[in-house]
Amino acid sequence: MNRILGIVLRVGVLLSGGVIAIGTTLFVADHSLDDTSSYLQYNPGFIPHGNFPVSLASIASGLISLDPFSIIALGFLVLLATPIARVALSLFLFAAEKNRMFVYLTATVLAILLFSMLATPLIPLFNG
Repeated sequence: MNRILGIVLRVGVLLSGGVIAIGTTLFVADHSLDDTSSYLQYNPGFIPHGNFPVSLASIASGLISLDPFSIIALGFLVLLATPIARVALSLFLFAAEKNRMFVYLTATVLAILLFSMLATPLIPLFNG
């Protein structure tokens, strides 16, 4: 079981790194090295510091047009989804082993993770 979960984490991190590397390569290919300095400078007067996709819909539309920032955002989403996939997989593996205590604990952890991702944006306190 530990070997399977380790493979899931390793594949998730490598896949995320690969997607981020592809997005970075596309960004460098689309812009000359002279133009990238404006992207790398921090200017606190210019907020939100560029036009980056922040919703799933904007990331999806950016992926269709091969927008480098959307591809990089997808890589970060894969990285964030990796531990959640590990918890979900461990829930099924504990159920296959018939280990009820760990099934309940893992289900609780998964419920907390999913709640924090899905329900927290709906709470006015967290919408800043």
